[in-house]
Parts: sequence; C-alpha cells; structure tokens
Amino acid sequence: MELNGVEIEDTFCEAFGAVFTRILVTATNTKWVKIASQIATGYGTSTIHCDSEAGVDVFVSPNDTPDNRPGVVLMFFKTKKDKMDQVLLNRIGQCILTCPTTACFDALNSSLAPEKDFEIKTGYKLKFFGDKFEEMSEGLYNFEAWKIPVMDGEFVVQSNFKVGKGIAGGNFLIFGETQEAALEAAEKAIDAIKDVENVIAPFPGGIARSGSKVGSQYKFLNASTNDPLCPTLRNKIEGSLLGEKDNCVYEVIIDGATEDAVKKAMKLGIQASVKIPGVNKISAGNYGGELGKFQYRLYDILT
Repeated sequence: MELNGVEIEDTFCEAFGAVFTRILVTATNTKWVKIASQIATGYGTSTIHCDSEAGVDVFVSPNDTPDNRPGVVLMFFKTKKDKMDQVLLNRIGQCILTCPTTACFDALNSSLAPEKDFEIKTGYKLKFFGDKFEEMSEGLYNFEAWKIPVMDGEFVVQSNFKVGKGIAGGNFLIFGETQEAALEAAEKAIDAIKDVENVIAPFPGGIARSGSKVGSQYKFLNASTNDPLCPTLRNKIEGSLLGEKDNCVYEVIIDGATEDAVKKAMKLGIQASVKIPGVNKISAGNYGGELGKFQYRLYDILT
C-alpha cells in the first residue's frame, strides 16, 4: 500500500490499557494558560520512569469554561489506577496551585469504559493547604469546588476529579531520507493531531527520537534503544530494519481516551506526514502482539 507515493508497511501498532485523568486549567490570559500547561505536563513522556504520561489535549475558549476565562485541557495517563490520585495531587498541587491566576476543574468527557470510571478527591485534599481559611464555593458551579486563599487572591479547584479507562501507546514510525525530512514530517503530523480531542502525544513536541525495545543486554534495565531502527548501527548489527535511504526514524506516540480518538489521531498524523518530500515509509511499533491488548493495523486505519 502507498499513500502519496510513500510506502505504508503492512503492520500494526500495539497499545496498552491505562487509566487517565483529563483536567481543565484556566487563567487570566492565554500566556498564563500556556505556562501552566508546560509546567504541569513536564517530565511526563513515558511511564517507564515518569510518574505519568502527560500532555496538552486542546486549548479552550473562555465561552466553554466554567469561569469564562481561557483554558487548556491536560491529560495524564498511568498504568496503575491506585497511583492516579498521587499523580494529580503532585501535578495540580505543585504546578497549578503555584501558578499565577489559575483555577482547575475536571474535564473528563469520554472514556473507553464509562461504567468503570471512578472519582478521586484531589481538590478536597488540596483544600487543606488553606489552613482552615478555605471555603466551599457556593452557587457558582454545578459541582463542588473549593476556594483556597493564596497571595494573588484565591485558587479555585473542583473537589472531585474523574478517572477513566483509556489507551496508551498508539504509535506510528516515520522513516526519512534525512533528519530534516523526517522531523518536518513528524512536526506536520503533530500539527494535524493538535485539535483532536481526548488524545495527547506525550513526548517532547509530540515526537520521540529514542524508541525502545523490551529488555537490554544490561540485566538491570527493562528497556533499551531500538537498535534495528538506529541508522548508525545499520552496518554493525544483524537484523537492521532500515533501507539504504533510511537515515532517520521518528516515532509519534499517542495516548487517548477511546479507540476512535487514537485511531483518528493516527490517521490524521500519517496523512499529514506523507506529504513531505524525503519520507520513505510509514510503519508502526509492536511487540509481536504478545504484550498490548490493543492492535491497530495501519491499512485498516487508513482505508
């Protein structure tokens, strides 16, 4: 199969079940919305070591926020549901509460298994920072929220946040003739995905240069560099997956609330990336179908 003259490999990506939260952060203007989003989603690329996979979902108009201020929706993914409460306490408490002018609300609107959604009392726990000066917000919202006194006024936070069941690790690989071509293609893919609701691409700028494989020659590591896709190793190892003109590979990794959201983002990203000259092939990362519950064949996504 080809798309815009670019080979689409007959393979599938392999993704995993995860739990996630989706929160809305508002602030006095878009400058502080963006600052809050950058700080709150930092160190959130992979749950191999980070406390969660984190990223920006979509930016929100003041017309669509509870306090009529500009906002941003952030998502946080974790494999263990009993750890999500601590993730949100850390991220909101250290990064949103501390950021000038912000407020924070629940924004979960869709998940893979709504019947398994549950709530965590993040805002209720954060209220104790108010040292008995905190007050429940009365009459402003159709949900319970707390006003915590801070030095620029009040931090408003919703009492409970929903946790849903989602998908982590949807992906596709971009093989390029040059680093410049592959990077431009990956950037175009992320730009095409940015307005798709309920998905994030958690790696830097949405792009991963250091795809990994399971295991390592070092016994103390459970993951290591994906050597069959490293161009500097093409002539040093057996089993390289790179063609003669493949000199760079970037991976776009997508986490989402639903299968439809993940597949839509993959499709839009691939369609955008193949328009760049110098892209040789689109593939996907998998583990032979033995580890991840969710498998998305590229041909099915694109047809």
